[in-house]
Amino acid sequence: MDLAIDFASLEGTMLAGVRMLAFFVIAPPFSYRAFPATVKVILAMGLAVGVAPRVTAGYEALDTGAFVIALVTQLVVGLVLGFLVYLVFAAVQSAGALIDLFGGFTLAQAYDPQSQVNGAQFTRLFQMAALALLFASGGYQLIVAGLVRSFDAVPLVGGSFALGGVASMLVTALSQMFLATLQIAGPLVVVLFLADVGLGLLTRVAPALNAFQMGFPIKIGLTVVFAGALFMALPSIVSSLTGDAVHAITGRG
Repeated sequence: MDLAIDFASLEGTMLAGVRMLAFFVIAPPFSYRAFPATVKVILAMGLAVGVAPRVTAGYEALDTGAFVIALVTQLVVGLVLGFLVYLVFAAVQSAGALIDLFGGFTLAQAYDPQSQVNGAQFTRLFQMAALALLFASGGYQLIVAGLVRSFDAVPLVGGSFALGGVASMLVTALSQMFLATLQIAGPLVVVLFLADVGLGLLTRVAPALNAFQMGFPIKIGLTVVFAGALFMALPSIVSSLTGDAVHAITGRG
């Protein structure tokens, strides 16, 4: 019995798997260290085999030099797409960091080696809640579907990208991350800032009250109350950010 192997399709499948693996290393929620590296490799290769008939159509086997260049290209494309998704969801984590900063919780910050996050209570709470919502809502499936559709924007065959375009896309994503951070945490930051202003005015009017010492429990109470309301809005926020991430990796954002 003769076993025929299509080396062109096998090579194209391997290149698609490299892009997906590089994406899973950086992009949330797959970048979370609770996912073993073996699981990421199996998931990437399984998806690569699934999309092989679509992405390897018309692909021809390359020589050694061209294959190495294609391998590096797919690695860079996967890392860039994963970093775009990371920037989108970093807005939630950054919003938690702002709340910790203005609420006075930064004294209790610590490093979480699993999620690779260095922050206080609300930073880690918002980051973990965003990851949980991605799985509970099925948002991770949209991200994977967007990764598959990225082969339409940058195909294996004749796919290329300009460094200037990548830099512009990263700058745009970074600015959108800061804007989303302010939109998420802005109302609570304004409330805490006004509380500081009010305590400062009270100190000028009645210095004997020691208003700043009273301010610690007041600001903590305000932070917990308003952050609870903000936490209730996280599902819609994560849903919107998932759509932005899909648009970014498919070249439509």
